[in-house]
Amino acid sequence: MATIKDVARLAGVGVGTASRVVSGNGSVALATAQRVRKAIEELGFRPSHAARSLLSGNTQMIGVYIPVLKGTFYTPILQAIDTELRSSGHHMVVAFGCGDGDARQQAIEGLEFLIERGCDGLVVISNALLAEDIESLGPKQSQLVVLNHHFDSMAQQCFTADHVRGGVLAAQALLQLRHRKFAVIAGPSSSPDNVQRISGFMAELARHQIDDSQVKMLQSDFSPEGGWASARALIASGHQFTALFCANDEMAVGALSYFQQAGLSVPDRISVLGYDDTPSAEFSAPRLTSVHIPWRDITLNGLHWLLNRCYDASYSVVREFPVSVTWRASVAIAIGGAKDRALGDTKKHAKHK
Repeated sequence: MATIKDVARLAGVGVGTASRVVSGNGSVALATAQRVRKAIEELGFRPSHAARSLLSGNTQMIGVYIPVLKGTFYTPILQAIDTELRSSGHHMVVAFGCGDGDARQQAIEGLEFLIERGCDGLVVISNALLAEDIESLGPKQSQLVVLNHHFDSMAQQCFTADHVRGGVLAAQALLQLRHRKFAVIAGPSSSPDNVQRISGFMAELARHQIDDSQVKMLQSDFSPEGGWASARALIASGHQFTALFCANDEMAVGALSYFQQAGLSVPDRISVLGYDDTPSAEFSAPRLTSVHIPWRDITLNGLHWLLNRCYDASYSVVREFPVSVTWRASVAIAIGGAKDRALGDTKKHAKHK
């Protein structure tokens, strides 16, 4: 494999001159540069990642922190980042939450891991970090972008959706199909985006004279297992509802699984609406109606901002991300009395499953 020394020898120049041509940094006479490029072509020279880093002063690596390495939410985000970085000659390094600390400590340690490995910039997806944690990064905080969270002190570096609006749309979707009896499986109360979508949902119900006390709400952990357990608890409670709103798709899929086991037809007996519109929604049974959050657009615009910052790139960046509802088979018009009576008998029915 040819080295930069081989290129310099063939071109009849010093290694420093050949390096300046390869990196594009520094002044080199046109005729000299042409000889170096001809030597590169003849030798089939390709600088290694380490060599490019030395020449440019950058590692060409972007670090990405996610809380967990599982499920259908983070995988498409990582795929979008990796594809975009590879197309521009950069690479991705991923860290995720692990260890004995809480979510905040895991995130702090994950960022330290990425910084220690020389990442030029950081993409962070975590609701656990506080503004003071970001500030503690010192100069590195200027080369960081946050997805799905907002810090007033660095608003230009934060990219997220209007989750309050998402919650409102979820309620409107069910209300327009004549549902008046609701249950909710919420995510963790410590998650700001969960709080926002649930507050939007409940505010829209209140606007239609449906009081909080009429809505059965359980809190879970955004996982399919949590959705399954919460759906089971809802049925066991005897609460009558015709529509269930889940604060993410993975919990909704878990709920669908429990309802199927319990012999409760969706959407004939219960309409189920998810949130995020991840791949799991499209391929659940029945296919899940879900609030669509344009995660790919959010991710790529945040990444483009970071590439502009770290490498003087010139990507266009937008900050408005429309939220909508993707209609599938898990939601139907509320039948009324017949459906309500059926759900009233659900608790007894489910005990035999």
